[in-house]
Amino acid sequence: MADQAIQIGELSRRTGCNIETIRYYERIGLMPAPPRRGRYRSYGGDDVGRLGFVRRARELGFTLDEVRALLALAAGGQASCAEVRDLAASHLQDVRARIADLKRMERVLAGSVRACEAGQDPGCPLIHALYAA
Repeated sequence: MADQAIQIGELSRRTGCNIETIRYYERIGLMPAPPRRGRYRSYGGDDVGRLGFVRRARELGFTLDEVRALLALAAGGQASCAEVRDLAASHLQDVRARIADLKRMERVLAGSVRACEAGQDPGCPLIHALYAA
């Protein structure tokens, strides 16, 4: 089946990516500038695949620079698998650190809410916790 040209609205529908986000990705070089048919951008199957890749990587929390690196590594084939693993391992370490931070925040907030509900503190426990931190 031949690769049919689609417009940006259809690309957006197929990938679940907002039109303005697609344009932004083009401006910063994550997506190649598409050829135009008249005044309309014209996309193909490769663009659908690439944008889907970018969107899924962003959903996993990869930064734009990390996505750019992943795209470059993806173009390299199997030889780049170790580099992809290293990038993913580094990202996983960052995610785990953020999870630990979120758990600490949860404990402080939960304690403050309980203290507020108990009504034993003459001031606001959350405000006191923020000053103490």
